[in-house]
Amino acid sequence: MISNDITVVGSIALDTLETSKGNRENLLGGSATYFSLSASLFSSVELIGIVGSDFPDSGWKILKSNNINCDNIEIKDGKTFSWGGRYSDDYSTRDTLFTELGVFETYKPIIKNSSNNNGILFLANIHPSLQLDVLNQMKSNISMVVSDTMNLWLDMDLNGVKEVISKSNIFLLNDEEALQLTGQSDMDKAGQDILQEGPDTVIIKLGGKGSLLFSKGEQFHVPCVPDIDVYDPTGAGDSFAGGLLGYISQYGFADKQEALIHASAIASYTVSDFGINKLLNLNLDTIKSRVDMIKNIMKD
Repeated sequence: MISNDITVVGSIALDTLETSKGNRENLLGGSATYFSLSASLFSSVELIGIVGSDFPDSGWKILKSNNINCDNIEIKDGKTFSWGGRYSDDYSTRDTLFTELGVFETYKPIIKNSSNNNGILFLANIHPSLQLDVLNQMKSNISMVVSDTMNLWLDMDLNGVKEVISKSNIFLLNDEEALQLTGQSDMDKAGQDILQEGPDTVIIKLGGKGSLLFSKGEQFHVPCVPDIDVYDPTGAGDSFAGGLLGYISQYGFADKQEALIHASAIASYTVSDFGINKLLNLNLDTIKSRVDMIKNIMKD
């Protein structure tokens, strides 16, 4: 039986944002950060990543005070990965202002004494070669592999992405990536095609339209929480993944719909403020109202 241990490998970053709601600089971000803060609502999380010598004390304090094991975060002389983005007024498009990889550019994960015993490994949307490297180091420790990707890797290393998919129990991607990966124009066909690559379950994130799940003999849509006042959608997909795997770590994946509903509820909080702010004050009691809201929409 799967344990409730969760390990994630991904980016830890300092983000700069320009939006119609305001601008922010050097916010704690990165895929592994958003994932960990969401998943840690349910279980402790082991975070594998790298930061530079400029990583702020406030960042360490946030991670360590939120049930996140930082023993496998490498600290290297140099700059922490940083990214800047500008969102259009309606948040439908995003322009990258800068990407400075810093110490992340040459990162080779070396995992020491993982605390994960028969649990879940999440491979966030980093380069497929890094995902596979961590998977090879961790495979004797884990019972479930979940992975994500991005358009960049589909362009640069499609074979690597497909190898990761074939070794994943659950594969997550967004709607654009699903169509790019499969060459399909229909989301249902894209989901079914990706299932043929080997995972037990495929989840396509549809942004403001919710998510689609595909598995053998099961397919359904879960809507988003409606009428959210969006401030910053940067970490929505990673928060969704964290909520999903946090739920699975405690309750299993027999009720897939319930897991996706919790993931959607948590992601809805993330976008309601800049960066990770909303995640810092969440608890399972807080999210219940939005879980119920999604369930009510699905009943109608």
